[in-house]
Amino acid sequence: MNRIALLAAGVAGAATLLAVPAQAGAATTTTTTTTTTCGASGLQAGLMTKVCAEVTGDSVQLYGQVSLAGPPSPGGPAPETKELLTGLSGQVVGGASLGSSSGRTLFTASTVQVRGVGGTVPCGSTVHGSFSVAYYPWNPAPVTVDVVVAC
Repeated sequence: MNRIALLAAGVAGAATLLAVPAQAGAATTTTTTTTTTCGASGLQAGLMTKVCAEVTGDSVQLYGQVSLAGPPSPGGPAPETKELLTGLSGQVVGGASLGSSSGRTLFTASTVQVRGVGGTVPCGSTVHGSFSVAYYPWNPAPVTVDVVVAC
């Protein structure tokens, strides 16, 4: 009987040892989603502007967007191409800058996005983004967004 008991214990032990590596080696998948948060829109010179933050984990990318404030008038002239002066900036509130970008952007009638500001931020931080558009004779009227990076 001792041989049968030892054999049974050995088989049970081997089964346990073989099962553990199978569980430990099981593939784990993590899904990271991107959340987009936009601030309030601004109106200026027939244009609508807004700034948005795309958050994926602890990574934040900011972008500004320019579009027509409304549809063109039926039978009216086609919208003219405008050379806009744009500025986009971001920073961690109470912390580091995420950078800034400024330049000239051509706009006719299709929505245009201005990108290039972002980075990795500590979890729990609040990120402040600002986007402005200037077109002569109108001065910049910045729009902003504040988003908490929850991770």
